[in-house]
Amino acid sequence: MAVRVVAGDEAEQDFAPYLTPTPFLDSDNPEIEVFAAEAAEGGGNPRERAVRLYYAVRDRIRYDPYDITCTAEGFRAGHCLEVGKGFCVTKAALLAAAARALAIPSRLGYGDVRNHLATPKLIELMGSDLFVFHGYTELFLDGAWVKATPAFNLSLCTRFGVRPLEFDGRTDSLFHPYDTAGRKHMEYVAHRGSFADVPFDQIMAAFAQHYGSAMSRGFRPDHGDFAAEAEAQRLTAEADETR
Repeated sequence: MAVRVVAGDEAEQDFAPYLTPTPFLDSDNPEIEVFAAEAAEGGGNPRERAVRLYYAVRDRIRYDPYDITCTAEGFRAGHCLEVGKGFCVTKAALLAAAARALAIPSRLGYGDVRNHLATPKLIELMGSDLFVFHGYTELFLDGAWVKATPAFNLSLCTRFGVRPLEFDGRTDSLFHPYDTAGRKHMEYVAHRGSFADVPFDQIMAAFAQHYGSAMSRGFRPDHGDFAAEAEAQRLTAEADETR
């Protein structure tokens, strides 16, 4: 039976597409069900459980843009949980799937962002500081859709000198425009909409258009440790500022 919810002054909405498992948001995966239940333990209402899920995905799943598997399996939420790492698209998918496992409506949002603090090696690999189809999660909480971005884990933020994104289940959690030193960080330049499942074919087409060379290499540089590069970049910037 379709689940219908009245959200404030909005017309009655059919939430079934945002609660059911999909090919990429495999919320019926037993591993995701266990992960969601354990992560949300202690949450007394959907908002509190969603907040606990957010921090579990943000910090337990390591952000790694150097290991993107451009296959349907590689973009599945369950795969992200299994390998314990991912990038913005797959971590957002995992948060959305875990939310559905707890009967919290979820969907995926995407935008193009200009990353002013990407490491030189990452920019060289991608051939650009424009990152298309940056992914985040949208959760329906307390009668409204709220955006949550679980991409950068806390330890990476510390090494990068970037403020970690917090999430309270009430206000949107999107990338800060500046880092802790006031340097430009993320700039949203275009929005691509919201989806009930990962738009895999659209993402692959955009990746091929913008990052054909990197995509052919599986987004893997010859040598690369993103966290170490982030820390080195921060230390260099701090040293330059003290001169």
